Amino acid sequence: MRGIILAGGSGTRLRPITGVTSKQLLPVYNKPMIYYPLSVLMHAGIREILIISNPRFLDTYRELLGDGRWLGLEFSYAGQPHPAGIADALRIGRDFAGQEDIGLILGDNIFYSTGLPSLLRSERDRLAGCTLFGYPVTDPERYGIAELDEDGAIRALTEKPEKPASNLAVTGLYFYDNEALSLVSRLTPSSRGELEITDLNRLYVEQGRARLVNLGRGSAWFDTGTHDSLLDAATFVQLIEKRQGIRISCIEEIAYRMGFIDAEQLHRIGRRLGDATDYGQYVRSLVGT
Repeated sequence: MRGIILAGGSGTRLRPITGVTSKQLLPVYNKPMIYYPLSVLMHAGIREILIISNPRFLDTYRELLGDGRWLGLEFSYAGQPHPAGIADALRIGRDFAGQEDIGLILGDNIFYSTGLPSLLRSERDRLAGCTLFGYPVTDPERYGIAELDEDGAIRALTEKPEKPASNLAVTGLYFYDNEALSLVSRLTPSSRGELEITDLNRLYVEQGRARLVNLGRGSAWFDTGTHDSLLDAATFVQLIEKRQGIRISCIEEIAYRMGFIDAEQLHRIGRRLGDATDYGQYVRSLVGT
């Protein structure tokens, strides 16, 4: 499986702070927002990752993340000049994905659960079509909503329904088999002029090859597209890290724990980060330096 992070969009709901930078480069507590979706793909064991963003910001992403080798990963970059829908990421990433399955995640989505890493790897291994990840919300009219039948199969997917049939929102994390690359070519732009991810997911539902995993109780999901949700996410991360002494979405630690890099490589990263911040001190402490 190869991974795609869609870090596009114009960040209109976060202006003026997105006036001169990409939304996914904004900080969420003590790290850039893009670290969070990147950590999800890493937990799934994905090491080849394409980052899609507005061309004007790609050099900044390259400066932040480089080619990925320092994490035992391989990063590629591609431009999306204008918002064209989530499904457009699969069109852009066609050559990158090649014959592999695809893990697609939105660059402004944050996931947290102690069981998330094992869940992601399990769902990656059992993929047979399309796997969506749902989360119960109190305001389902703001999201794409999944309606399930009595057996837990997806009955319908509705985008921002006026009268939601359920409260199960479809989050911005999707696992697809390689057929998604051909299916996306069958989509036509919506009234918004975008290729809608819900339309792609419906094709899988019609084929009987879509399933939904309810993240549910014991997990947290944030879509950090507004000032309030950005603050909520930062407060949540701060609370967990301060109380438990851990670091959420510390990509350096994940690379080490997953075996992508060894202790010597982590030691070099720790020295580069230094002791000026708690984050740098934490990374250095992982190898006793």
